[in-house]
Amino acid sequence: MIPALSHQQLRDICTALSSVGLIRLVSEIDDHGAIPARGLARTLTDLSADRIRQAVEQADSLGLLTRTPGTVGLSAAGRDLADVYDATARWARRHNHPAAHCDFAGRIHSTFALLGALTADPPNPKDERETELGRIERLMAEWTHTHQRTRGTDGVAA
Repeated sequence: MIPALSHQQLRDICTALSSVGLIRLVSEIDDHGAIPARGLARTLTDLSADRIRQAVEQADSLGLLTRTPGTVGLSAAGRDLADVYDATARWARRHNHPAAHCDFAGRIHSTFALLGALTADPPNPKDERETELGRIERLMAEWTHTHQRTRGTDGVAA
């Protein structure tokens, strides 16, 4: 059984993984495969060159990327994080969080902000929404435990 994250760990991981640039980079590579390293700006047109650079640096520090000559792909940690992002976006879409119409990265960013803001006392899962939100928290704990156990980067460590 994967141990639950402490309140502080949950807040830290939510903060570290909620960057819109990181979300876009990971999800784009997950959806379409490896991207030519020189093609990141053409692929992520909604992000500035600085935000792309920051996202790549953050993804590298978290061990999310693999590189072959000329391309950037996802490592096992990156593919698993993409699955966490997908599950989070599905939860947010199902519960119209933060609004009925929102983009993929916005849904994830907002849901991670919600998770990170939860009180130290775990919510009493009264309804399906809270039960499913607890599932997202468990997926994050599993990802953190599996892929960030020895990393102290960006405040993310198990």
